[in-house]
Amino acid sequence: EIGLFSCARRQSRAAPLVRIMAEPDSWEDEADEIVVQPKPKMSLNPNATSFSFNPKASAFVPGGSAQGPAASPVPAPAAAATPTPPPAESASAAASPTPAAASAPPPAEPAPAKPAAPAPPKAEPKPAPPPETHTAAVEKVTKQVSEAALTQEEKAEEAAVLEEDLEDSREHLNIVFIGHVDAGKSTIGGQILFLAGMVDDRTIQKYEREAKDKNRESWYMAYIMDTNEEERAKGKTVEVGRATFETEKKRYTVLDAPGHKNYVPNMIAGAAQADIGVLVIAARQGEFETGFERGGQTREHAQLAKTLGVSKLVVVVNKMDDPSVNWSKERFDEIVVKLTPFLRQCGYNTKNDVTFIPISGLHGDNMKDRVSPEKCPWCEGTPSFFEFLDNLQPQDRDPAAPFRMPVIDKYRDMGVIAMGKIESGSIKRGDPLLLMPNKCSVKVANVFRDSGEVNRARPGENIRLRLTGVEEEEVSSGFVLCSPQNPIRAVTEFDAQLAVLELLEHKSIFTAGYKCVLHVHTVVEECEVIKLLAQIDPKTKQKMKKTVMFVKSGNLVLCRLKVTGSICIERFSDYPQLGRFTLRDEGKTIAIGKVMKLKDGM
Repeated sequence: EIGLFSCARRQSRAAPLVRIMAEPDSWEDEADEIVVQPKPKMSLNPNATSFSFNPKASAFVPGGSAQGPAASPVPAPAAAATPTPPPAESASAAASPTPAAASAPPPAEPAPAKPAAPAPPKAEPKPAPPPETHTAAVEKVTKQVSEAALTQEEKAEEAAVLEEDLEDSREHLNIVFIGHVDAGKSTIGGQILFLAGMVDDRTIQKYEREAKDKNRESWYMAYIMDTNEEERAKGKTVEVGRATFETEKKRYTVLDAPGHKNYVPNMIAGAAQADIGVLVIAARQGEFETGFERGGQTREHAQLAKTLGVSKLVVVVNKMDDPSVNWSKERFDEIVVKLTPFLRQCGYNTKNDVTFIPISGLHGDNMKDRVSPEKCPWCEGTPSFFEFLDNLQPQDRDPAAPFRMPVIDKYRDMGVIAMGKIESGSIKRGDPLLLMPNKCSVKVANVFRDSGEVNRARPGENIRLRLTGVEEEEVSSGFVLCSPQNPIRAVTEFDAQLAVLELLEHKSIFTAGYKCVLHVHTVVEECEVIKLLAQIDPKTKQKMKKTVMFVKSGNLVLCRLKVTGSICIERFSDYPQLGRFTLRDEGKTIAIGKVMKLKDGM
């Protein structure tokens, strides 16, 4: 900017004003070329008027014209205050009033002039904010774009999961393998996974080497299901093995139940989740008889399966390739004739609900593909094991019913994970649930099926739920996740109809005060018989009029049971899977029953 300075000489304060400036080449370059060079001991004149710019002037004429007397101090301020400058010819006379002004160096060259040029940017910090504002705007836009992209990605992922769920409309079935110990249940389960492509050849070769090192060459297929080192060493399944496989028509979950009598409670937990039961019979001479005789697990497992809701039973006659059998039709028919009456006694419809299939679990004959006519000519035309499963009629399930899922197990993995089978209703991510009997409100954060995370699950599925709003200590096996609008009841007493199977020799009377262990869905609880209400006629299924004091093996009775703690059950007529139960005493199944009436509840 061009300022007006008043300069005074040391000798006289009446000296005229002196302005030292370079005349610009053009008005556009004036801001760059005009530099004010202050003289030593210069001071501002407070009486000077502000500079007035005249755009019509032919040339710039600084204040202090030569027309006034040089010695007079008055004309200088007056000339400076004149809005219109004097003629241009007087500018040269005013430019040299003092020798000091004449001898001054050019204004652009002196060193003091350089620091004066950058002064205006320092005095005006306004140019700095625009870059900051621009950067902030860019960051804001970038953040919005990223959030939008993330939201779109999440929506696309959720849509993909939902689309996968909708596309995968295949029915899901739970298959439990039951039978006497060493009948070949784990071997058949491993062979199924291998034939379905769930296990590669490299893994099979590894298991073959491990089995050979232990002198158990025929056990290598069982290693697929028996993952515990103790199970592999003893050749006995302890825990219920779990695996999945798929065909073009359906999806399956394989449950490998233990066959030893010491692990029947584990077998009950596995059979409680099953839709289809596979009773494995060893055709080898002597093995079938051992399992089917009194005290063998073939009988007990068949009875328990029916009690636990397994309506369809597939009897696979295994080890048909054994040298003592060699695919003999006579041996196969012998087993069928002996088993059919017993299964009918257990409650199965042997014409519609029971099917016999000969197989070889070790070599996979008649499992995925039909056995060749050269090996078994009398099997020609009969379906293989896989074909039979795929052609089963769909299960009758209501996805719109109130949700019920008994908890089988729980663990912690980025939250509380509850495992179980959906007995009724459907579930999807984000649904609120009620955990009974402790009445804890929870929310479903994620739904996991065996193949991975899904958006929703239908009845009959074995799933894992990640729950929020609950601690791991508050979840226990036997608890039930249910709909908040229609919760399950928690009771300590209930009326039940019992079928007494076979009592212990030293406790041959079933009466009030009898204590045993109750198994219902995933609950294991001690119970006591409070009162015998009535005995039921086995022929008419009606109550008998006479007062009943006790019953023996083989009788039907209506009684009242009391458990030590609250359990979540339903009436058999409302939810069959939650209304069936088994009574066991000293490791033996003594009775099976169904819940008829709930006495008290929450």
